[in-house]
Amino acid sequence: MTSLQLLNPLVFAGKRSPRVWTTGVTPRRCLSVDVRARDQKMPPPQAAAVGSQEVMEAEKRVMVGTYNRPPVVIASGKGCKLYDPEGREYLDLMSGIAVNALGHGDPDWIRAVTEQAHVLTHVSNVYYSIPQVELAKRLVACSFADRVFFSNSGTEANEAAIKFARKFQRFSNPEKKEPATEFISFTNSFHGRTMGSVALTSKEHYRSPFEPLMPGVTFLEYGNVQAARKLIKSGKIAAVFVEPIQGEGGINSATKEFLQSLRGACDDSGSLLVFDEVQCGLGRTGYLWAHEAYGVFPDIMTLAKPLAGGLPIGAVLVTEKVAASMKYGEHGSTFAGGALICNAALAVLDKISKPEFLRSVSEKGQYFKEVLTKKLGTNPHVREVRGLGLIVGVELDVSASPLVDACRNSGLLIITAGKGNVLRLVPPLIISKPELEHAAEILLECLPALHGST
Repeated sequence: MTSLQLLNPLVFAGKRSPRVWTTGVTPRRCLSVDVRARDQKMPPPQAAAVGSQEVMEAEKRVMVGTYNRPPVVIASGKGCKLYDPEGREYLDLMSGIAVNALGHGDPDWIRAVTEQAHVLTHVSNVYYSIPQVELAKRLVACSFADRVFFSNSGTEANEAAIKFARKFQRFSNPEKKEPATEFISFTNSFHGRTMGSVALTSKEHYRSPFEPLMPGVTFLEYGNVQAARKLIKSGKIAAVFVEPIQGEGGINSATKEFLQSLRGACDDSGSLLVFDEVQCGLGRTGYLWAHEAYGVFPDIMTLAKPLAGGLPIGAVLVTEKVAASMKYGEHGSTFAGGALICNAALAVLDKISKPEFLRSVSEKGQYFKEVLTKKLGTNPHVREVRGLGLIVGVELDVSASPLVDACRNSGLLIITAGKGNVLRLVPPLIISKPELEHAAEILLECLPALHGST
């Protein structure tokens, strides 16, 4: 889907509160692999004590077979490079599926984790903890939201959003015997794998093995304004879940008209609008929040992947009217918002919320799309290069798997999306232009792998 012209990237990054419990440091700009001083040479990675083949054989014996992994074992990483136990180097253009925004081994992130580990790791949500409250303050200051709920993952964040939406409808309409309980989701959507979130996920192969799922979910065509308005107007919809840019679905961008229409229809009917920015949020588009590109704001936003730089966290950002419907004990989590995780997240947010950092993501994303279009665009199998910032998709007219395999064998790690025919390119946000150029060159060299593909 072709998106409408988007607004210029915003540079507002919100107010920032001092971190009084750790030593202040000036974040270093880390746009290349070697984060050491120039006169220090990076030593080659040492071979691990255990080899790749041994690890893969052991995995088959002891792990539940839920992952169809390629034959690669990752032993270490630095910047935008990963290494296997034998020392082979890979350029990372998937960043743990859009998680490692600061790459691997960022010094400020390491400092935040190690310093907090020496002080306090976990106390549960029975008690207050300083990093958790500080992170919530920062998220509120740089977003539409008034309050935050922490979880451990994106799917947990969406599960909480489901509960918040239903509770909001009951709380706001006490006179109704049957308040709105149903949900709208869209084609090519992905909201998670737990039972509520997978019920909102459109791909049949994620859903069918676990049916019956949560009832009351209607899937509409992504971008279909009229169908969405009509169903929202019915008064049965507790909330509409939508990704401003679909990641797993194929790097599909919503249009401004579509999101504005959802906002207006939800306002008229009393339904809540939920933006799932688990993959597209937190700087990946060149905006701190993807919805800023459209000038449309939700009632609830779910976050996760890059927030703690590789450690497990999710967050649900809500307006005051949504938060007011929840009472003590109606939702919670043992591990969510732990001190160690939140201090790591503060280090990530410190960097990616800076206007100059966001501008660099926007500039590099535009550069990458131009390079990809120039190098790949004339190939008959390439249909489109699309995306915003550093969430980029290359749609093919055949399966992308042979190209992904060829790139991996040439030292480039990428992943598919959509129906398996889209290359999903989501590198660390610190990646340099030379590294992006190198990635595009490997893609070009590996294109012959598509010959004879269907």
